[in-house]
Amino acid sequence: MSIRKAIIPVAGWGARRLPITKAVEKCMLPIGNRPLVDYVVQDCLMAGIEELIFIVSEHSTQLENYYRSNIHLNDYLKRNGKDELLPLVAPIKAKMHFVTQPSYGKYGTAVPVSLASEYIDEDESAVVLMGDDFIYNQDGSSEVKRLIEATPVGESSLLAAQVSLDEVSRYGAIAMDQSGNYQRIVEKPAPEEAPSNLINISKYILTKQLIDACARVEISPRGEYELPDVINAHVSNGGIVKVVAARGQYLDGGSLEGWLHANNVVVGRS
Repeated sequence: MSIRKAIIPVAGWGARRLPITKAVEKCMLPIGNRPLVDYVVQDCLMAGIEELIFIVSEHSTQLENYYRSNIHLNDYLKRNGKDELLPLVAPIKAKMHFVTQPSYGKYGTAVPVSLASEYIDEDESAVVLMGDDFIYNQDGSSEVKRLIEATPVGESSLLAAQVSLDEVSRYGAIAMDQSGNYQRIVEKPAPEEAPSNLINISKYILTKQLIDACARVEISPRGEYELPDVINAHVSNGGIVKVVAARGQYLDGGSLEGWLHANNVVVGRS
């Protein structure tokens, strides 16, 4: 079965980006002339994804407004002879769901994935992509498409970004077996102790089994319900999660420094 659905969690206040995220949803912060999350969405569309399941915060409206048709704006552009701009504001050709994640209750990366379970059929898999970072390919190619093509039918995988050994201590480095399958994540290792220079960026293909398991994962020592714990349990029970190295550049809009860097890269300054 081909993969046609994507789960995109974008809930949360974006505390690292306050005070701007008091008024602007974190996923809607601009990278160039597009919101951050749109780089994730466009990658999905290029990969043949037909159904997008956004997990949003309570009172979220900006994301839905961005992807819906705006009749008043369309009329304005037509009246003023700016028809060439209409394709820029046209709604995307995908079915969309907007699922609210309560602000009170369980917290962690496994929670929004579990909320999307009802939209995923038995024996179906889905792409899971956090909405505040992305892989940027200057040639316009799709990293999600590569991930899907590299993942055997009915199995799970994760997309990993390659960083220099000097940077690896800022992230979770991925340990793999000789076949390139996931074993574990080593959090913020010293460069000489890193199992690889591939880091986890929370972008996966998950089976329905693993998506459902997100609702049952136990709370971590950090007090969160974490998606990597679901992956770890699956591998401990004999499951396979393939590691696929991204070809493009990993850009993170969650921090001010990362957001500034992402803008510089996308507009061609570095």
